Amino acid sequence: MGEVEPGLAGSLEPPEPPEASACRRPGGIRVLKRNMKRNGSRNCLNRRSRFGSRERDWLREDVKRGCVYLYGADMTTAATTATSSSSDLHLVLCTVETPASEICAGEGRESLYLQLHGDLVRRLEPTERPLQIVYDYLSRLGFEDPVRIQEEATNPDLSCMIRFYGEKPCQMDHLDRILLSGIYNVRKGKTQLHKWAERLVVLCGTCLIVSSVKDCQTGKMHILPLVGGKIEEVKRRQHSLAFSSAGAQAQTYHVSFETLAEYQRWQRQASKVVSQRISTVDLSCYSLEEVPEHLFYSQDITYLNLRHNFMQLERPGGLDTLYKFSQLKGLNLSHNKLGLFPVLLCEISTLTELNLSCNGFHDLPNQIGNLLNLQTLCLDGNFLTALPEELGNLQQLSSLGISFNNFSQIPEVFEKLTMLDKVVMAGNRLEVLNLGVLTRMNHIKHVDLRMNHLKTMVTENLEGNKHITHMDLRDNQLTDLDLSSLCNLEQLHCERNYLRELTLSGFSLRTLYANWNRLTAVNVYPVPSLLTSLELSRNLLECVPDWACEARKLEILDMSYNLLTEIPLSLRYLNASANSLECLPSACTGEESLSVLQLLYLTNNLLTDQCIPVLVGHPHLRILHLANNQLQTFPASKLNKLEQLEELNLSGNKLKTIPTTIANCKRLHTLVAHSNNISIFPEILQLPQIQFVDLSCNDLTEILIPEALPATLQDLDLTGNTNLVLEHKTLDMFSHITTLKIDQKPLPTTDSTVASTFWSHGLAETAGQRNKLCVSAVAMDNFAEGVGAVYGMFDGDRNEELPRLLQCTMADVLLEEVQHSTNDMIFMANTFLVSHRKLGMAGQKLGSSALLCYIRPDTADPTSSFSLTVANVGTCQAVLCRGGKPVPLSKVFSLEQDPEEAQRVKDQKAIVTEDNKVNGVTCCTRMLGCTYLYPWILPKPHIFSTPLTIQDELLILGNKALWEHLSYTEAVSVVRHVQDPLAAAKKLCTLAQSYGCQDNVGAMVVYLNIGEEGCTCEMNGLTLPGPVGFASTATIKDAPKPTTPSSSSGIASEFSSEVSTSEVSSEVGSTASDEHNTMGLEAGSLPRPERRCSLHPVPTAGIFQRQPSCATFSSNQSDNGLDSDDDQPVEGVITNGSKVEVEVDIHCCRGRDLENSPTLLEKSSTACPEEHARGLVFGIRRQNSVNSGILLPVNRDKMELQKSPSTSCLYGKKLSNGSIVPLEDSLNLIEVATEAPKRKTGYFAAPTQLEPEDQFVVPRDLEEEVKEQMKQHQESRPEPSEEERTEPPEEFDTAL
Repeated sequence: MGEVEPGLAGSLEPPEPPEASACRRPGGIRVLKRNMKRNGSRNCLNRRSRFGSRERDWLREDVKRGCVYLYGADMTTAATTATSSSSDLHLVLCTVETPASEICAGEGRESLYLQLHGDLVRRLEPTERPLQIVYDYLSRLGFEDPVRIQEEATNPDLSCMIRFYGEKPCQMDHLDRILLSGIYNVRKGKTQLHKWAERLVVLCGTCLIVSSVKDCQTGKMHILPLVGGKIEEVKRRQHSLAFSSAGAQAQTYHVSFETLAEYQRWQRQASKVVSQRISTVDLSCYSLEEVPEHLFYSQDITYLNLRHNFMQLERPGGLDTLYKFSQLKGLNLSHNKLGLFPVLLCEISTLTELNLSCNGFHDLPNQIGNLLNLQTLCLDGNFLTALPEELGNLQQLSSLGISFNNFSQIPEVFEKLTMLDKVVMAGNRLEVLNLGVLTRMNHIKHVDLRMNHLKTMVTENLEGNKHITHMDLRDNQLTDLDLSSLCNLEQLHCERNYLRELTLSGFSLRTLYANWNRLTAVNVYPVPSLLTSLELSRNLLECVPDWACEARKLEILDMSYNLLTEIPLSLRYLNASANSLECLPSACTGEESLSVLQLLYLTNNLLTDQCIPVLVGHPHLRILHLANNQLQTFPASKLNKLEQLEELNLSGNKLKTIPTTIANCKRLHTLVAHSNNISIFPEILQLPQIQFVDLSCNDLTEILIPEALPATLQDLDLTGNTNLVLEHKTLDMFSHITTLKIDQKPLPTTDSTVASTFWSHGLAETAGQRNKLCVSAVAMDNFAEGVGAVYGMFDGDRNEELPRLLQCTMADVLLEEVQHSTNDMIFMANTFLVSHRKLGMAGQKLGSSALLCYIRPDTADPTSSFSLTVANVGTCQAVLCRGGKPVPLSKVFSLEQDPEEAQRVKDQKAIVTEDNKVNGVTCCTRMLGCTYLYPWILPKPHIFSTPLTIQDELLILGNKALWEHLSYTEAVSVVRHVQDPLAAAKKLCTLAQSYGCQDNVGAMVVYLNIGEEGCTCEMNGLTLPGPVGFASTATIKDAPKPTTPSSSSGIASEFSSEVSTSEVSSEVGSTASDEHNTMGLEAGSLPRPERRCSLHPVPTAGIFQRQPSCATFSSNQSDNGLDSDDDQPVEGVITNGSKVEVEVDIHCCRGRDLENSPTLLEKSSTACPEEHARGLVFGIRRQNSVNSGILLPVNRDKMELQKSPSTSCLYGKKLSNGSIVPLEDSLNLIEVATEAPKRKTGYFAAPTQLEPEDQFVVPRDLEEEVKEQMKQHQESRPEPSEEERTEPPEEFDTAL
């Protein structure tokens, strides 16, 4: 950017050098002039330089100070936007109290303009405060910290969401659509009798306007209507067009343009006008404050669209002048924020259609009754509570929209409007459904009362209503509904209520939708002979209603997620998944040809092989889902008769083979049979239409493929077949497949690629029946140098760009925010808000749900090793399995499942369409992106944090489609016993598809192993080969509880527990000598930083953790230290070879240097009994062939966090419990054994080399004796001399 141009700031100005005083500007603000370089791909501005130090210091003094970026006008065309020259940018330092008028005075501007989300540009009032607008905007997004708000306000990337202009910007293509004008050579008529002359030519609205005098608009203007006319190229003159009107007496004007660009602009815009059959002018979304002056020449305009502008009332071209259009029939003024109803509109008697939605009206004028020709009136999204009686004069009114207002009852004026056939009052405040009022309105056929507060229903009399045919009562609070009086009711929507019982009349009933209720009974009388579709999923029904079985025209029945035990099959579509079906009703003889069943979903029931013969009676089956049942075989003769099959799902059973007769299913395009025991590849590669094959997680060993694969094959999944080996020839034949999934061969592990011991994940995604996958996920088992993990899922609904952007950037944003704050609520919220900002222009029109799970070491809870923080917006959710039960961690931000969010959106007067979408775009109320839907859509996430315990088994992440079809309990129960996380994720996706999901499905399963048995810390001699070792700590519990000990291997022993960096406390013993205190390193020897696992990160000062665990001391010698079988075992010590198991309690005494350990030892010998119960502090010395008997300190500041400890498998032998035997020690087994210390005190001398085959077990009855002996040993131990501290002996005692 350019040099700073200082200005006068008065009390707002930071200190200035004397030479800058001459350049001060009036107005009490400081202006910094910056040149910004435009990024053509994103249309955002990137700074070349930053604030000076003086400006930053001035801002830090008060959080109410800040900076406003003031942009110049941008006059570009759509084609040249990316390459346009950069415009000047002024950085104005001001406070939240600085008004726009003061900034304008300092800048020499008339007005300031505000643009939100790259959309409309609004003129600021002189009293409005720009910096306060920015701060309020950031606060509503979700930022809470004033300092962070001040910092975000100075970020130039914010310009993609909020931007200020010193002049009103407008792109050239927008100007072209409003008005084209210029002075050109013009000739009238088709003949050459007239001469060419320079005239002012204007194309505005539907007319071509030619002035009679050059450079004059006050004289006579020639008007040429173009609607229905034509435009032709003049071949004899370059860059010339001939404009002709319609009709027998058509006039023609020839216009010659100077350049080809002007010629093309006029031709393009005029061609749109002449192609119209009705005089329509669309000026929507142009930030207009008044109607263009030349538009009034187009007196033939019949439809005028001024939606989404900032139209004013009292201006030269304001709304009060619209009566000049004498033929105007349709007018759209929605989303103009008028506040007051423009009364002069009631004088346009020709109006038949008027849209005034979302303008903030609180009442309507009585003059509205003058619009006698009005047929359609839309008043949605206002604050109306009543309608004037004069509205009843509009006898031609056939459509009246008053949704999303504040009505508490149905207006009485509806009774007078006899032409109305619909009551559309969604999103109001009705609490009582009064059927008597609707009965008096015998002209009403459709009633839309969704998203109200209906709780009860009132019937004034027993008189039936024969007029209402359609009723929509979705998203209310009804508990019982009796509509039996509506004898002509054809369609009913009552989803998402609290209904227990539903009673209807069946005379005319055709469709019934009652999902997501608590229904135990549905009564319909008489039998609905016209019923074709019945959806009763997610209720409490135990059987299919009898009347439904007798409905002969019923084709679609959805009763999934009920308590059914039997079902009918005389349907075309049946979904009975997730019930308790054990068998299917058999078809009677002769009914096979009469069966019309085509789609059958029976996933997750109790069906066995006995149901297969029943399916033969339905030869027209096209889609068959039998996943997650108890099938063991599928007879070949039965499958041979299902020739019409197009999609077959048999996953999650116990099948060993797929019948060879599947080759007869010539129409089959999808086969899903994962998670079985299939060992032979089915004969499906000869099917002519096969597209998708999933045989993952089976027992396949080889694949026999034909000479040529079908060209239709697009997706083949063979992952999870551990014994499958594919030859290069086979892989070459599969090369043309769009998606081929096979297991990768394991690569040599490195520090950066090794997987965590405590968690592993599996991811499954499927596009369903859509042509693209709009779900992305991020999975990082080793995050932030291996101390945590990050898992996330992003669902873009209909776009794939934003999920991929978030997949690539969100983890990096989290890593940056974690460095700024340790509060999980703060850094997780800022991660979402910053990611929202970083989406830039891509996030203006597109949006995405987002879910992020962050596992990190828990520094706040000493009883927990890790904490899990989950944040989400939108409909992606995470569920934790704790003790076999689901624990929801997310909040669903959708209109259907969050009443509070739905009410917030309603209060802000958003329009929710019939498909439950905000402005018809998305069902989410919070998401990343979609900034143009602010303030209805916000990016502020829901955040939940919990410490992870040993009871936490797994974590499930899924998108909207997954959780729409699976409950939390079912999702947890079906995967918690699946060993492979990939198979578990696939099973979830299969279930969702089997339940009828046809959308994108994404599922991630993270298996958690938060327990001490998974520890692989570099502790107690368990280390990579190296010249030096380190010290560690241990404490033995008073009353050890028998647990499964971890196998140990190494010079000293392995502790599966949390330890400190410099000390070990024990009352029983250790491999270190009790006679020698800790000392420094030998000269020239530097300690290597201790490598820790994620369970035991490098501790910080001031945190004490106590964690019970089990330590194992083993030896390759006998219990007395001699290699002899003749020695008698010590009484009371359970011997199984030479391995001794002692349960220990290891805790961290952080922040202490090893040099202080002598003092600690002195204090421990005289400590209180409570301290003795915890244990005494001692050090462990590393002893091997390189550094024998040297006690090595490890300072806290040198204990840096390392990569995953399982990288040591490169250098050592990995045991079943994850521990590592260093190669150096395992190769020198005999040598190390001979160097083992001899027995001096205690029960035995523990050697430094471990042997997993032998073990000693100390019984409970000797533990108190062991502790007492250790206590006496510590008290009688003499104070070590300085010489002993510096020269430790080669041998040491181990007392238990």
